[in-house]
Amino acid sequence: MTKARTMVTKYEDDLRLFRRSRWYQVGILLLLVAYLLVPTVASEFQIDVLNRVGYFAIGAIGLNLLTGYTGQVSLGHAFFVGVGAYVAAYFGTQHGWPLLAWLPMAALLGGLIGAFIGPFALRLRGQYLAIITLGLLFVGEHVFDNWESVTGGGAGTQVAAPLKIGPLDFGNLKLGSTVYSRNQGLFFLIWAVVAIVLLLARNLVRTRPGRALQAVRDRDLAAEIIGVSQARYKISAFAVSSMLAAMAGGFYAVIQQYVSPTEFGGQVGLFLSIQFIAIIIVGGVGTLFGSVLGAFVVGALPRVIENLSTNVDLPFVSGDKGGDPGFLTVFSLNQMLFGLLIVAFLLFEPRGLAAVWFRIKAYFKSWPFSY
Repeated sequence: MTKARTMVTKYEDDLRLFRRSRWYQVGILLLLVAYLLVPTVASEFQIDVLNRVGYFAIGAIGLNLLTGYTGQVSLGHAFFVGVGAYVAAYFGTQHGWPLLAWLPMAALLGGLIGAFIGPFALRLRGQYLAIITLGLLFVGEHVFDNWESVTGGGAGTQVAAPLKIGPLDFGNLKLGSTVYSRNQGLFFLIWAVVAIVLLLARNLVRTRPGRALQAVRDRDLAAEIIGVSQARYKISAFAVSSMLAAMAGGFYAVIQQYVSPTEFGGQVGLFLSIQFIAIIIVGGVGTLFGSVLGAFVVGALPRVIENLSTNVDLPFVSGDKGGDPGFLTVFSLNQMLFGLLIVAFLLFEPRGLAAVWFRIKAYFKSWPFSY
């Protein structure tokens, strides 16, 4: 095969949604095996952590489409997570809508609100856009706190949204003679949705709209000159990002089984938005699978630290186990760790864990000539 033909074949393979590489196919097979086996071998706590990682991954994919592919910085991601959480609470719990009704409703409502807010940010970028989106957290906290008929007000509300699709009830899953716990059923549901969202997002960024988003990110004026509408694609990016954040919020609500306005606004809401930003920075800005990698690190960290503090006396941290009270709370410790992760990756590995993976793959591809 000639060199030109080899390059054409490689280009065609890169354009495929599923590559023909044997290693790629083996990797997909291993992921499928892990999907089926992990819930049966992991503890309930580990499965709960993985479920939270899954919901973070869905929201982070949305934020990466907005920030990594379109260049729009948002600190209001937690607001849209709250929208999805309250859709699950109101339509799923109060009105008994099935999963295939309340989850699309969460995505639709989140997307509509994102499309409504998008035009206000068209002329803004960088820190100015971040400040505008930050205001969503305080608006959202006020709405969530005072719309008591929907949200339950400051006291919050319980969430028991149905999780049934046809004969499969993921809240009480039974396959043959095997009965799965609620966490195990949620694992199967959430990570199936993560795979679908990742597949759809990957297909989006490979198509003309995806290339237009990247053109707007890199050279917005040049993109406008060649016919790429900034308004159309920036608003679309806001809508899609908000849609995925709301879906993530719906899963957050069914995992927690309780939601409160303070979780999505003010200081706590800002912390949640920063978590999503930390995920895409650690995983890799502008890489979809990096969103999932970052979710495994950043999304799991608060739950792991919280559990560790109840069993071990962490230095300078006031936990539930006892011992000398520290001057740091678990929440403050998580804030510090996220800040350190962001600074460390921006300084030493700006392209995140995705770049580490690319280097490892390149090393083994060129072995034994790699150095």
